[in-house]
Amino acid sequence: MTKEENEKRLAYLKNIVLNLPHKPGTYQYYDAKIDEGGKIIYVGKAKDLKNRVSSYFHKEVDRYKTKVLVSKIQDISYSVVNSEEDALLIENQLIKQYQPRYNVLLKDGKTYPSICVTKEYYPRIFKTRKINKRYGQFYGPYSHISSMYAILDIIKKVYKPRTCRLPLTPERIQKGEFKPCLEYHIHNCGGPCIDKQSYDDYQENIRQAREILKGNTRDVEDYLRQKMSEYAEKLQFERAEECKQRIIALDNFAAKSEIVSHTITDVDVFTIVDDDMKKNAFVNYIHVKKGAINQSFTYEYKRKLDETDEELLNDAIPEIRQRFGSTAKEIIVPFPLDFKIKDAEFFIPQRGDKHHLLELSEMNAKQYKFDRIKQAEKLNPEQKQTHLMKELQDKLKLPKLPYQIECFDNSNISGTDAVAGCIVYKGMKPSRKDYRKYNIKTVVGPDDYASMQEVVRRRYSRMMEEGTPLPDLIITDGGKGQMDVVREVVEDELHLKIPIAGLAKDDRHRTNELLYGFPPQVIGLKTDSPLFHVLTQIQDEVHRYAITFHREKRSKHQLHSELDDIKGIGPKSKDLLLKQLKSVKRIEEATKEQLVEVLGPAKANIAWEHFHKV
Repeated sequence: MTKEENEKRLAYLKNIVLNLPHKPGTYQYYDAKIDEGGKIIYVGKAKDLKNRVSSYFHKEVDRYKTKVLVSKIQDISYSVVNSEEDALLIENQLIKQYQPRYNVLLKDGKTYPSICVTKEYYPRIFKTRKINKRYGQFYGPYSHISSMYAILDIIKKVYKPRTCRLPLTPERIQKGEFKPCLEYHIHNCGGPCIDKQSYDDYQENIRQAREILKGNTRDVEDYLRQKMSEYAEKLQFERAEECKQRIIALDNFAAKSEIVSHTITDVDVFTIVDDDMKKNAFVNYIHVKKGAINQSFTYEYKRKLDETDEELLNDAIPEIRQRFGSTAKEIIVPFPLDFKIKDAEFFIPQRGDKHHLLELSEMNAKQYKFDRIKQAEKLNPEQKQTHLMKELQDKLKLPKLPYQIECFDNSNISGTDAVAGCIVYKGMKPSRKDYRKYNIKTVVGPDDYASMQEVVRRRYSRMMEEGTPLPDLIITDGGKGQMDVVREVVEDELHLKIPIAGLAKDDRHRTNELLYGFPPQVIGLKTDSPLFHVLTQIQDEVHRYAITFHREKRSKHQLHSELDDIKGIGPKSKDLLLKQLKSVKRIEEATKEQLVEVLGPAKANIAWEHFHKV
C-alpha cells in the first residue's frame, strides 16, 4: 500500500469514527470494504463507542498487535445497544460466529460463564466456563454475572442440589459407602448420599430447577401451588409449608438478562425509519439465535416511485433474509404486511422481550440515519441548509427554493414609540447586514395591522425602485390576520407574487404551527424536526430585533431634556451647566451673569434668550 493509499484509507476510517455515537455497543473491523465482501477481523465492545474506537486512531499505541490490527482495517461497522452488559453478550456471540483473527478472547480460552446441569445419577448444578455437552446440559452464557449468581442462589435455597463430587450410584448408596457432609447438617442438602432423600424427589427438584433456568418460573409456581393444595388436603402441613416458602422465594426472584431469553430461539426482527424528506428509508435487521443477538445491520433504500414503508419492507425482507441465509420461522415487524413468506409468520409484539427487540432494532435504524446525515453535513456543510430549504419548498409547494426569507414584527407600548423590524435569512442563515429598522410614521395609536402594512409597503416599494432582489418567501410573526394584511399590500397594491407564510404561537407564547395558503392552512411539521427549529429561530430573532430597537428608542425618549432643544448648546456645554447649576429649573432661573461664568458670553446669550423669549 502506497503512502497516498494509506492516507486515503485513514481519512475514510476517521470520518466513520467522527460520526460514531456516544452509546454502548459493539464494533467490527473489516479487512476490506463491507460492500466488497470484507471479512470481520476484530470484534470489540464499548461503553462509549466513539471514545473507544477513537482510541485506536488518535492515541499512541504501544502494543505491536494493535498496530498491526489498525494497519489492516479497511472498514468499520457497529451496533448500538441499551447497556454495556448487552454489548458484552453480543460481542461474545459475534466472536463465536465469525472467529475474528485478532480477538484475544479466542486465543486465551476465556468466555462468559454458563450454568451446567450434569448427567449424573444425582445431577449437580454449578457455573462453568467450559462447554462440553457430553457432561450435561448448559444454560447461558450469562454476561450479567450477578444474574447468574442470583439464579444459582435461588436454586440452592429452594431445591438444595448436592454440591459434592461423590460418584453416587444406587448400589454404593445401599452399601453405605458414603457419610453426610457439613452441607447436610446445616440443611443445605437433602442427603441423597445416605438415602435421606429419595431418587424421585431429587429428580423432581432438578426438573423444576431446569424450568427456572429456562425462565419458566411461572410454570414452577403453578406446580408448587397445586402440590401445596394437595398436601394441605392430606393434612401434610409441613410439606405444604415447604411449597409455600418455595413460592415466596420464586416470587421475590428477579434475574433476567435483557438480551438473552430462552423463549426466543430463532427470530428475525425488521424495522424501518424514514429520512426527513421521505426520499430514503433505513431498514434495520436483527437476527436472534438461541436467545442472543448475533447479527444487526442497517440498509438504506431509495424511494424511486414514492413507495410506502409497507412496500419497501415487502421488498427488503426477502432480500435481506436471502443475503444472510436466514430460515427463521418467526419474523417480528412493526406493522402488518400484505405478503407472506414460505414457512414463516409475521408477528407484531405489543409487550415483552419481543417488543423490546423491536424497539432495539428501531433504535439502531434511527442511529444509522442520524450518522448518515451527520456524515454528509461534515463533508458538505452547505448540504444541511440546502436540505432544509428543499424540505420547506416541498412542505409549502413553493415554485423555487426559499433562499431569501424575510420576516417582520412590530413593537410598541400603547402605540407610543412604535417601531418595526425586518430580518433576512439567506440559505437558512441570518444575514444581519440586510436587517432593517423602521420607525412607524403614518399610524396613530396601537394598530399592529396598519403598522405592518406601512412597513411592508415601504420596504418592497423601495426594493422595486432600486431593483433589489425580492425575497423568495415572506414570514409574518403571527397567524391569519397578519398574513391577510401583508397579502393586501404585496399582492393587491404592489402586484408582487411573493409567497406568504405565518408562524402562530400558543397560549404560552411558543411557536406551535406553520400556516400557508389562501385561506391559510396548518402545515404538518414535527416540533422536534430541524426545520421547525430553524423557523422558531427566525421568529425569535425578529422578535428580539424589533423589541431591542423599541427599547433603544424608548430609552432615548425618556432621557430627553429641554437643553437638547437649544441650538448652539452641545453635550459639553450641557454637562457644564448641569454640573454647576444642578437642574434645568435652576438654569432657567439663573441670571445672565451666572450663565456667562459657566459658558462664556456667546453661549450664555444663546441659553438666556432660549429661556427668556418674549
